[in-house]
Formats: sequence, C-alpha cells, structure tokens
Amino acid sequence: MTPPNRKRGGSTSGRVVQIALRLRRAIPVTRIELAHRSPWELLVATILSAQCTDQRVNQVTPALFRRYPTPQALAMSEKVDLEALIKPTGFYKSKAKNLVGCAQAVSTRFGGHVPSTMDELISIPGVGRKTANVLLGGVFGKPGVVVDTHVKRMANRLALSRSHNPEQIERDLQALYPQAEWTEISQRLLLHGRYVCLARKPHCGACPLSDVCGWEGKLTT
Repeated sequence: MTPPNRKRGGSTSGRVVQIALRLRRAIPVTRIELAHRSPWELLVATILSAQCTDQRVNQVTPALFRRYPTPQALAMSEKVDLEALIKPTGFYKSKAKNLVGCAQAVSTRFGGHVPSTMDELISIPGVGRKTANVLLGGVFGKPGVVVDTHVKRMANRLALSRSHNPEQIERDLQALYPQAEWTEISQRLLLHGRYVCLARKPHCGACPLSDVCGWEGKLTT
C-alpha cells in the first residue's frame, strides 16, 4: 500500500515535512511520561499502560517495584498480591498474568535482562509491537514507531495513513519519515494527540498544524 502523502517517485510531500517541523517546534523535547529507572521498569509500566493513563500507572508502579524490584521477584509473585497492587490500572487480572509471564521469560530466557531487538521483545508474553517500539526507542536508542491510540488518531486525522490497523499505520509512518526520525515523530504525534488533538474535544484553535490538517471534524469543533 502506498502511504497517502508519498508522491510518486518516492519524494516526501511538503505537508508531511511541515508536520514534523511544526511538531518539533511545539514539542522540542520528547520524553516518555511513564516513570522508569531501567528497561525492565519501562517494560512493566508500558504493559500496565494499556487502556490506562500514564499518570495512573505512575501512581501504581512505585509500590509495585518496591514489592517486586526484579524480574525474578515478579516471576514468583503471589497472584492475589500482584492483582491488588495493579488493580487501579484496570484489566488487572489479564495484566497480572502478562506481567508474570513476561517476568518469567525475561528471567529464564534472557538472564534477567530485557532484550533489545524487536523479534526477541515480541516473543515475550504481553509484549506487542507497540510495547517493543517503546523500549527500542525509549531506552535502547533504536528507531521505532510507537502506534498507540493517540498516534492512530493523529495518523488518520492528518491523513498520514488511511488504515486503522496499528501495524499498517506503523509501516505508513516508516515510509513517510526517515528512519532516524521514527522515534521522535511518533512520540510527538502521541503527545500532540494526548494534549492538543483530543479524541472528543480537540483544541483546534491552539493547534500548530491547523492549516495543514484536512480532517473533516476540524471546522465543527
């Protein structure tokens, strides 16, 4: 599938470049808002962030990491105790199952260290491409396009992708932007979606992308 803003011949449209430039000016410093001190803590926090705000996850993880500071400790956790600690993040039963499976895999297959390749990461229970890309770009310095609900919304509203499938959106953004920019463009789209282009009530009047955005819902907000 040809991404919607890729011109024939392979050159990237000026509008796509403008989106990146304006987001860079609006969000000069990108950072992951999930609190973490290591790849392992970021992995756990990212798993917990599914269908949950980063703010809520950050309220839960300090007690979780005090109780289970290592993959080995979490792998041996009691189900009831773990579920109680992570219950505020929602879907806590499935998340607890994924966290234990993840901890067991990291402990036994990877010697207690979070692996740093896509193939290895997605082999871990509870880890999909989104989580893997968070780790690759966030702590391992490898380009990765994170496609969460915010990036999906931004890609569609800005016509960077016609797809609603996260993996296709990832491929479309990879085709539109240089590999060296993958991590930062996806993080800026994420933050822009989280704080400006909200799902229900976007702040179109304060949006630096307003004149390059053709989203049909823009004029009605």
